Amino acid sequence: MPAVDLLRARFLEHFDGEPQFFRAPGRVNLIGEHTDYNDGFVMPAALEFEAQAAAAARPDRVIRIHSLNNGKTAEVDLDGAKPEPRGDWTDYAFGVAVMLEAAGNRLSGADILVSSTVPVGAGLSSSAALEVVVGYALLSLAGREVDTVELAKLCQKAENEFVGMRCGIMDQFISCNGVVDHALMIDCRSLASRPVPIDQRARIVVANSMVHHALADGEYNKRRQSCEEGVRLLRPALGEIRALRDVSFEDLEENRDFLPDLTYRRCRHIVTENERVLQAAEALQNADLDTFGRLMNASHVSMRDDYEISCAEVDSLVDIAQAQKGVFGARMTGGGFGGSVVALVESGAVESFIANVRAAYQDATGHISEIFACAPKNGVGPLTD
Repeated sequence: MPAVDLLRARFLEHFDGEPQFFRAPGRVNLIGEHTDYNDGFVMPAALEFEAQAAAAARPDRVIRIHSLNNGKTAEVDLDGAKPEPRGDWTDYAFGVAVMLEAAGNRLSGADILVSSTVPVGAGLSSSAALEVVVGYALLSLAGREVDTVELAKLCQKAENEFVGMRCGIMDQFISCNGVVDHALMIDCRSLASRPVPIDQRARIVVANSMVHHALADGEYNKRRQSCEEGVRLLRPALGEIRALRDVSFEDLEENRDFLPDLTYRRCRHIVTENERVLQAAEALQNADLDTFGRLMNASHVSMRDDYEISCAEVDSLVDIAQAQKGVFGARMTGGGFGGSVVALVESGAVESFIANVRAAYQDATGHISEIFACAPKNGVGPLTD
């Protein structure tokens, strides 16, 4: 990742002025998948992989953005016709600008150079990191104080309404509010959060299946529609429930005849996953790594069988990871249909875990997994050397 001096040099190859520098991390979700848009609970951690931006204000209202990752430049005039989605990477950046303006933040024009080490399509929220770093940069250049919870909400709105992906708020929230050396327990209804420490006896290890996913193609949105259908069909029995957050496992089982089998299984994943997250937060708080690992393993079974968002390669990678010495638990992480696996591993076993998993996964699938151990980082802010 370019340091500040290199970012400045690359900025001056494309733009004029003296830039300011910003960073926003990707994330790995330890447990709590697809619960965020059901008003539920999640437990992500901010990653060392991050999006970085060098940005300088312009005298007009044009926003120009150049990506070091793909070498492309695009622009939008905030005083011109209402920006429309272009169906490419720029939607994540320009969509945020549109939502910031709509919320009453008058922005200045800006020249922005972005660079990111968050792998695309790996389930580690490369899009949220881009949204958040651009939003933070635009607010900073406009002289606005940044409320990181509000920024997360507007970045989510950009992805929902401009990009067209009906994601929950987890990715943007953790990119905005991550806490070093901690996971973040987030209530996605109230947006209350609390840091949960990662015991030093363990490391978070992420393994990329190298199977690319694209969530905006409809499967993610179909899962959300199934959850909404479940809430609608359960209301006659349970009253004015707002989301599956309001449904207990006992409620679901007593009223499963109201639901088609597919809808029931989708709802069962969400209801049981919420319970797992609450138990997992207690386990981490008590440094009970064995219990936390068992909950991770159970989460993957639920995603694979009830929510059906895994795939053969990811299942193979999870099985290999769970079989290693020193592993507490492993599961798919992210929206699904490819992406990455997250494992909690004894600190002293990390090196052998990585080597063994990489070799076994290549033998099983032919793919060479990118595997790394990570320590949680802070959320969005200024970038310094």
